[in-house]
Amino acid sequence: MSTHKSFDKICCVVLALTLILTLLFVNGEKLGIQKLSTVSEYEKTLFDTSRVHTIDIIMDDWDEFTANARSEEYYTCTVVIDNESYKNVAIRGKGNTSLSSVTNDRYSYKIEFDHYDSTNTYYGLDKLCLNNIIQDNTYMKDYITYTMMNDMGVAAPLCSYAYITVNGEDWGLYLAVEGVEESFLQRNYGKDYGELYKPDSMSMGGGRGNGDRFDMDEFMQDFNSSADGTTDSQPSTENGTQFGSFDFSNLPEGVTPPDMGEGNFFGGEMPEGFTIPEGMTPPAFGGQTTEGASDAVSSISKTSADNSGNSSSSGGMFGGMSPSDFGGGNPFGGGNPFGGEMPEGFTFPEGMTPSADENGSFTMPEDIGDMFGGFSMMGSSDVKLQYVDDDPASYQNIFGNAKTDITKADRTRLIEALEKLSNGEELADTVDTDAVISYFVVHNFVVNSDSYTGSMIHNYYLYEKDGQMQMIPWDYNLAFGSFMSMGSATDSVNDPIDTPLSVNGSGDRPMIDWIFSSEEYTELYHQYFSQLISEYFESGYFEELFDSTVALISPYVEKDPTKFCTYDDFEAGTDTLRSFCLLRAESVRGQLDGTIGSTTDTQKTETLIDASNLNISTMGTMGGAGGMGFPGGDMQRPQSDSEAESDSSASENPSDSSEPSVSDGNVTRPQRPDGFSGGNMPGFNGDTSEGSEQMQGPDSGFAGRGESQPQAQGGISQPSLAMICASILLLALGLVFALKYKRR
Repeated sequence: MSTHKSFDKICCVVLALTLILTLLFVNGEKLGIQKLSTVSEYEKTLFDTSRVHTIDIIMDDWDEFTANARSEEYYTCTVVIDNESYKNVAIRGKGNTSLSSVTNDRYSYKIEFDHYDSTNTYYGLDKLCLNNIIQDNTYMKDYITYTMMNDMGVAAPLCSYAYITVNGEDWGLYLAVEGVEESFLQRNYGKDYGELYKPDSMSMGGGRGNGDRFDMDEFMQDFNSSADGTTDSQPSTENGTQFGSFDFSNLPEGVTPPDMGEGNFFGGEMPEGFTIPEGMTPPAFGGQTTEGASDAVSSISKTSADNSGNSSSSGGMFGGMSPSDFGGGNPFGGGNPFGGEMPEGFTFPEGMTPSADENGSFTMPEDIGDMFGGFSMMGSSDVKLQYVDDDPASYQNIFGNAKTDITKADRTRLIEALEKLSNGEELADTVDTDAVISYFVVHNFVVNSDSYTGSMIHNYYLYEKDGQMQMIPWDYNLAFGSFMSMGSATDSVNDPIDTPLSVNGSGDRPMIDWIFSSEEYTELYHQYFSQLISEYFESGYFEELFDSTVALISPYVEKDPTKFCTYDDFEAGTDTLRSFCLLRAESVRGQLDGTIGSTTDTQKTETLIDASNLNISTMGTMGGAGGMGFPGGDMQRPQSDSEAESDSSASENPSDSSEPSVSDGNVTRPQRPDGFSGGNMPGFNGDTSEGSEQMQGPDSGFAGRGESQPQAQGGISQPSLAMICASILLLALGLVFALKYKRR
């Protein structure tokens, strides 16, 4: 035994230091200590946005792979990223329309570094998506949205531009996007991350294999055949029908579903024998007057339309409203779906007659949604994140699309969270209020109807841990009003921020409705929106970011041999996108200031920002550019088989000489304004200096934006608490030992 006179004091000091170090170790981030990431090194390499990266895909059976891409079957390849080679990597086709609409073999791809070897990653990245830029003449709709989301502090995928070569030969400019899987979860939430889902009820976007199942022609055939009861691919269910199988069994007496024939409900010819009643005029389509009656069907405005085709709010099919929304809504917007007044003598079928108020505005019968089996266009209750009941089978569109391994307890916990959300209970514990508000600020700015707030109700990830939920963004190539027909450009630019697209505050979309059910949360939402507009747009930062990005990618777009548009289309599209965003920012500022209505029923045509000079279709739309051959130039198929073998050594280190030079083009990436570094939104980090205001949310503090790790969620986590208790116990035992055996 030691006889040192200070033995007991030494023991006490050592144990105290041990406790202090333990506290620092488990709560270092809460105390401001930055942690060294083990999985986000790729953020500084492939996702460095100051340059266009190079990715060479090397495989002998490229022709076989592309011919079989829609099956989403994995093939083995080598990828060379910025001259670094990664062998034994898996690649497959991915996407929905990015698979089904492609006719020139320019598919989107998913690269899995760890598919064959779990230890194989790219600087910690396990999955990489290569998006083919379909239906986006600007090449920038996804990029701009993800950049804004990340700058806002939302847990969003990283992205950058990559010029793809195949066996050393040019293939095209793609957008490289971080896969929302394990590496993403660890980067954003740490190793103790929660559960991840991709809710979807349309056999599209919910997971691997859905892209092959989705086909636009089949979609239309399914829709048409459902009218005459011939659909046999997806049977009806108690709560409605599956994608493409609407339930027409509850149509009012005397109402016969239309025979769509060979027509295209969204843009082709109307069925034989269909005529527009005399006195009705087609509405606007993307700001232009349409000629086809079918466009009239798909362009019904959300609010009143005049005979010129200009409407006072956002459009889309039934204005982005779904059949189940008609109970309290007005799909005709005070007139009729074709513009103008209803013709004299026109009558609705029995059971379908809407009521009219003194202003001539129509309200459809409350039960009209029944004819669509309770569906909201293409969505179901679980995809809307509504609480149905306690049976996990009622949430198959969520649990069937889980991206993490889930247990019975996980299912029960999420259902309980959805019940609280639908009832508006314990919101601060049920949703990460700060993260979800930030998500919807950017999401609602970019006007994406192909989403949770639109008519399709998909293209988002749901993250849940300990009963608290977040939204993770995904797929914005049809944002900025370019999904199907969104009405006029003026409609989209002025889409009301408090009733965006299909959201009307009825509780139909509980993940956003909770914001508008509380004055406090609505005010916080407006504060975040104001901060975004002020620091991102009114500061001039957006224009610098946009212009530098166009300058960066333009040479690559011009030489892209497989692009879905011409270079002139690209230039016109980017001009339109730039103008759209600036006008949208002006409208949002007006809505925040009260000079423009922020809800559908408060907007007045004379106060709206005029965007009639914009043609949204130039940016690329769902029915527009994409998959139609090689308009960009001559396409030479990459070498394969023996040719690839003979040149593989050269393609391991692709020559930089093929890259367009931008060093002499003054392409300088803009510096984020003060407060943007590290992905933080300016003013969202507690800055209370002059000109900024610290924002405090109800029930919880505002912790700051853009952090790689999750915000604090109601105090010390359970693992940290256990470690602290263990440390205290060790300290107590040490003190007892020292007192018992100290020198007498």
